[in-house]
Amino acid sequence: MPLRYFSLIVFLSSSFLFAEDLPYTLKSDLIYSDPDGNPQGLDLYLPKDVKSSVPVVVWVHGGGWMNGSKDNPKAQYLAEHGYAVASIDFRQSHDAMWPAQIDDCRNAIRWLRTHSKKYQLNPEKIGVWGSSSGGHLVALMGTLPYDPNEKVSSRIQAVCDWYGPTDLLTMPPNNVGNGRTEEDVANSNGAKLLGCTVKDCPELGKQVSGFYQVSPDDAPFLIMHGDEDPGVPLSQSTRLYHALQAQGVYSELDIIAGAGHGGPLFATEEVQMRVLGFFDQFLK
Repeated sequence: MPLRYFSLIVFLSSSFLFAEDLPYTLKSDLIYSDPDGNPQGLDLYLPKDVKSSVPVVVWVHGGGWMNGSKDNPKAQYLAEHGYAVASIDFRQSHDAMWPAQIDDCRNAIRWLRTHSKKYQLNPEKIGVWGSSSGGHLVALMGTLPYDPNEKVSSRIQAVCDWYGPTDLLTMPPNNVGNGRTEEDVANSNGAKLLGCTVKDCPELGKQVSGFYQVSPDDAPFLIMHGDEDPGVPLSQSTRLYHALQAQGVYSELDIIAGAGHGGPLFATEEVQMRVLGFFDQFLK
């Protein structure tokens, strides 16, 4: 047998064994919403040997509201600790402007509740976790008012916000200065999300900022941010933390010394266990 065929067989066999050894079952590309013929999907990581309904953590990826995908979520390891993990895609700013992104996130929560029996999910215990622009979205999932007329609740029970923008009005790329021109601001990710600059639509900017939406009935928060983040100032997280504290909302702020905008210091076992402990506290 030629060597190239032998290598292929070994590779395929190894891949099969690896998949069999995974500590979870993966349900890929489940369509949770189809707005205007633009289907949005999620990947569902289910712990094996489940004997009762399990809590859910929804992962919302970053990418400036215009890049990124549900693939390889940082929350995946939680499936080894008794959680279902739902990693979602959502409409990005080149497909639809705000509020499409938060609408998709909330539709994903409703879909999970609607299908909770099928996948053995606990509909009363759903948390969210996101990084960067995903952190921005999960912070809003925990703070924005809920639609009182929704037939299936999109309310969540815990939020882990990793270095998300929480006040678009003060985010540096959204403001002229320090070398940024009017044209630069008009082409910023924030302006593309809103369809205008925050200078031209400050009230919309506030509506799309978790800092301005905090109220006493918000979900518990764990906020994590690097003290050397060059993209999202640490103040975006510290101000949200103090706003939550002022309203009596349970919140914790972990500042990761030496960390930038994500990176290896957010991938340590210590950080993973910190996030797990937070979700255990409020979802188990």
